[in-house]
Amino acid sequence: MFYIIGLGNPGEEYKNSRHNTGVLSVLHFAKKNDMKIFNADKKIRAIVSIGKIGKEKIMLILPQTFMNKSGLSAGVIVTSRKKAENLIVVYDDLDMPLGKFKISFGRGSGGHKGVESVARAVKTKDFIRVRVGIAPSTPSGKIKKPKGEKDIKKKLIYLKRFLRILQRRLSSL
Repeated sequence: MFYIIGLGNPGEEYKNSRHNTGVLSVLHFAKKNDMKIFNADKKIRAIVSIGKIGKEKIMLILPQTFMNKSGLSAGVIVTSRKKAENLIVVYDDLDMPLGKFKISFGRGSGGHKGVESVARAVKTKDFIRVRVGIAPSTPSGKIKKPKGEKDIKKKLIYLKRFLRILQRRLSSL
């Protein structure tokens, strides 16, 4: 089974914030793959959906804790190194341009508090990370870091294009 965790923050006020890019990505993935409705799981402190893509069983997890406590959900599910190798953590990256993403395995957190929490909880850094770029960029590709929290709704057209590409890549893992 693969475990795909979309990092974000719970609550209406964070719904379309840049920090919820991981959650939005996983929700898009669920929709495109006809995954069933998410249900609350109090033990995991998350809402989850379980389905199949081809022959692979998939569990989608949206922690209902704040980002820096995401490990509370991951640690309940991922209880061995073998399971950790099937863990995919999707999260926002302010150091990458909007619409770009990078998939890596066994890397550090890059200072991302949600990834740090997950790595501590699963007791390894050997899991798949999907970094989703959220930073605006200049025409030459230089990153322009926003001065404050911005609503990513305005950028959803780009994010939706990106999510289609990401969904294809995740499906091929």
